[in-house]
Amino acid sequence: MTYKRSAGLLLFRRTGDGSRPEPGNGAGVEAGAGAGVEVLLGHMGGPLWSGKTSGDWAIPKGEYGPEETPRDAARREFTEEIGLPPPEGEYLPLGEVRLSSGKLVTIWAVEADLDPALMVPGTFTLEWPPHSGNVQEFPELDRVAWCTPEMAQNMLIPSQLPFLERLLVLLKA
Repeated sequence: MTYKRSAGLLLFRRTGDGSRPEPGNGAGVEAGAGAGVEVLLGHMGGPLWSGKTSGDWAIPKGEYGPEETPRDAARREFTEEIGLPPPEGEYLPLGEVRLSSGKLVTIWAVEADLDPALMVPGTFTLEWPPHSGNVQEFPELDRVAWCTPEMAQNMLIPSQLPFLERLLVLLKA
């Protein structure tokens, strides 16, 4: 069986505020582990995600085929979802996670700053409501935001939490 593959970029920036401890919730990301760092997450667009506030943010990523390398796909998907060119800089591999669906997700971290107000999201079409015959266009991501790792732990879809944890380990080393 051939499984789908996705690749993406997790942007992070240093805030210069590494001295302040940040509250944790006791699981996953250690309290204060990401002090002085923020990550850029996107809130998934479309009617299925509107109104939700936790577990519905994601690392910008998307599917690719055998004709494209994972890193090239990650850069292309960043542009498609955010509407801005992917940042230059050192791409830190955060590895892969296989989802319960079988899809293999590969993520890189890159240190960069980005103004969320500049985002011009890509779109997708969906029949909504289902079986209505009404096809509508929705943004892939309806907004992006910089978040502390502790905030991101509660906001990210659970399958992407290992990438956040791996980034924090890399930055701590």
